[in-house]
Amino acid sequence: MTYTRTAKTQTAHSTEDTHFKGRAARRRMAATASLAGSLLFTATMGAHAITMPTTGRTTQPIGHYEFCQRDPAECQPTAKAEPHPLDRKGWAQMIEVNNHFNTTVKPLTDMQIWGREEFWSYPTDVGDCEDFALAKRNALMHRGFHPSNLLITVVRQPNGEGHAVLTVRTDRGDFILDNLVGEIADWRDTPYTYLKRQSTRHAGRWETIRDGRARLSQAQ
Repeated sequence: MTYTRTAKTQTAHSTEDTHFKGRAARRRMAATASLAGSLLFTATMGAHAITMPTTGRTTQPIGHYEFCQRDPAECQPTAKAEPHPLDRKGWAQMIEVNNHFNTTVKPLTDMQIWGREEFWSYPTDVGDCEDFALAKRNALMHRGFHPSNLLITVVRQPNGEGHAVLTVRTDRGDFILDNLVGEIADWRDTPYTYLKRQSTRHAGRWETIRDGRARLSQAQ
């Protein structure tokens, strides 16, 4: 993904105006996402849960490996847990966390931030896609979601570029929190090809995803 920094020659007034417009647009996106999320929760009440099938251990992304080397406590074995029982409170928490980071963190690439590729870290005011996923995972853990149900996931976009999202495992299926899209979606109804994700039993290990699903909108 490529994002463009504000030019150094831009006037202070123009910079402030651009920043205001960007924040306003993100707030509008959050409001739309909240409404769409409420409608989706109602739709999932009667939906049959279908989770991502995995086929065994695979390589850990280099950026996550280095992240684990810097902070081993983030990448420990996790106790076995059933998928999160999704109710309206949990759904509202997912929407709150997704909207918060999507509207307060500016998306930039690792190259723009750090001058190198694949540097995974918790974002402050800027971050790449995997930084959003890390932050959302941490925030939902603090709200009572089990680490085994919060899995950073690597996907391929329709344009061929790599991307990272957060998968939330629930008893109503697997849902995707994405910094590129305001709405939380069932994994089957996203445009991505799913490649691999964190293991449900170990935060520092990854598993291959067998992505042969039919889109949810087509299955209904």
